[in-house]
Order: sequence, then structure tokens, then C-alpha cells
Amino acid sequence: MTNNMIVDSFELAAGRCDDLTPLVYARLFGEHPELEQFFVMDPTGAVRGSMLAWVINAILDYAGARSFGENLIRAEAVNHTGMGIAPEQFGLFFGAVADTLRELLGADWTAEIDQAWGMLLGELAGLVQRAG
Repeated sequence: MTNNMIVDSFELAAGRCDDLTPLVYARLFGEHPELEQFFVMDPTGAVRGSMLAWVINAILDYAGARSFGENLIRAEAVNHTGMGIAPEQFGLFFGAVADTLRELLGADWTAEIDQAWGMLLGELAGLVQRAG
């Protein structure tokens, strides 16, 4: 059930927005401006787009089959710690994705979608903390 709600939220958003990248990063940097310094070497946004793509794939896998998402998130949490990004900062990205989807979906963000994302974000926060 959770997986379907997560997938549904991405599918609904895809019908309303061709590229989530600028929206997610505007939210992330607006709420956490200290993180923008880590992207100064990305003037075209290519790294941001790539990072968002792997995050979406990891989220979808973690919410479903769990064939790679969990290990990818753990590995990236450790990699980002090596770049000076604390685990709690790394985990903020998942919330920025969820909040962006919530805003895009508006009234179509149902209680079921909200519950599924709440559960997922809680699990991801624990995963990132244990990895860090």
C-alpha cells in the first residue's frame, strides 16, 4: 500500500511538472541556505538533476522491492559525510522532495499519500542516522 501511494505521488507530480529539480532545490536552499555552498561547482544544475534522479529511484525502490535503495542511501550518507555534510543534513533532501510533491499535488495530496510519506520519511531518517 505504501509503495503505491509513493508511486502515485510521483506519477501525479509528473503530470504537472516536467522537471522537479528546480523546485526541490529552491525549497531545500530556501529552508537550509547553508547547503547551497555544496553546489557552487554545479553552475548548470547537472549534478542537482542527477542527484535528484538517484534519490527518486532510491525512494521508489526503498518503498517497494528494496533491491538496492537501502544500500544506496546508506552508501551515499557515508559519502556525503566525507564531504562535510552531516547525516541530518543529508536526510533533509528527502523531506524537500516530499514537501515539493505535496505542494505540487495540492488537493490531490491525500491522507493516504501523507501517511505513506510520513512512514517513509521516518524510516529513511533512521536509516541515514544509522549509516552516519
